[in-house]
Amino acid sequence: MAPAGTGGIFVILVIFVFSSCESLFSGGDSYKRELTVKLYPNSTPSGGELLHVRAVGGNDTLHSLFCSQGAPTLLLVHTNSNSSTVEVNWPEFLARNTSGSLKVEPQSSILYSTAIVFSRLLEYNDENDTAEAKSNFFPAYELKDFIWAQMNLSDSTVTLCGSPTRSGNGSLCLQLSVFGSEGRADLWPRLLHSANSSQLEVWLNGLPPRSIMSRFVLELQAVGGAYPLSRVNVHQFIDDEYTPSIFQVSQWVSSPNNGSDVLGFAQWKPVAYRTPHATLEDATPCRNSDPQQQSGNSTSASSALIKAFYSDPAAIGLNVSFGIAGEPYYNSTMFLSWTMLVGIGSPPVDSFSPMVIGILTAGLGIPILLLLGGGVYVLIAKKRESSGTGYEPIN
Repeated sequence: MAPAGTGGIFVILVIFVFSSCESLFSGGDSYKRELTVKLYPNSTPSGGELLHVRAVGGNDTLHSLFCSQGAPTLLLVHTNSNSSTVEVNWPEFLARNTSGSLKVEPQSSILYSTAIVFSRLLEYNDENDTAEAKSNFFPAYELKDFIWAQMNLSDSTVTLCGSPTRSGNGSLCLQLSVFGSEGRADLWPRLLHSANSSQLEVWLNGLPPRSIMSRFVLELQAVGGAYPLSRVNVHQFIDDEYTPSIFQVSQWVSSPNNGSDVLGFAQWKPVAYRTPHATLEDATPCRNSDPQQQSGNSTSASSALIKAFYSDPAAIGLNVSFGIAGEPYYNSTMFLSWTMLVGIGSPPVDSFSPMVIGILTAGLGIPILLLLGGGVYVLIAKKRESSGTGYEPIN
């Protein structure tokens, strides 16, 4: 009976190995949304534009609004109704002197809202090559004063580019992608997105530096009602398959009373790229400052979307600085790109790909199979040996 018992254990362990590896891969989010995209053209030459993506789920709706009037702003509004709508009072919206000109109706259906404002681009002279953005700053680029071109819409992706002067010598661009299901972009850093998140890629292209040793810092402001994004968590992981050499992700989250429940987030990997077609050689680290309380009124004055939606906004700001000591300066390529996700609920969590699952299965499964197979063979051999060494009958 020993071989049969050992064979049962053998089968159980084999099933355990394969099911454990499969569970690493089966953590995907299957939730889907149906997207409707509408771009409202500017009604005046300097009025800016407003993009609205209505993402309808089974019993809820996620409204994504992206506006170029003032500082570029992304606003997410989550409702518990699949029939909620956005209403805009255009004369008041363009006047930017009162709140309430943009509403989500019914207002009682709103579960959560959050916004990211791209407020300023900072440039400093890193003459000592320390990459410490503390001094030697040039006058800041106020993004609310940029001259923004018309949005370029393609399916559920829109690109917005602007420059500090009408000469158009160099540009800062933002590309928003809204998703109806889980997936990844084709280009690094290949962040995992879900139907509850949107991706924003920011790039600086050809903007003349004011020093041959210039580095840049991007200032972001998170705006919300009671619970804006308030703290940054850094999570480590062991797989750099999707973003080579990067083993951590930063998550700027909103959580009531600093608890474990997450209402909304902004997520990024601490890496930027110095060329449009990212390669490992062109990767450069980036760092963020600690979040700091900001003036909600000042943020509201810089963004038409914040002014229109929030009556009493709470704002938290942080800076993302690009490059570290010893890294090439901006003028080496005159290009810099960085990508983030903004969404509701908990941030997406990376899992191993099928290729890594196959490697793990082979790496863990084959040795165990060999070990168990050898053990079964030894037990069977011993059983046969003991049954063949009994006393011979005496004639």
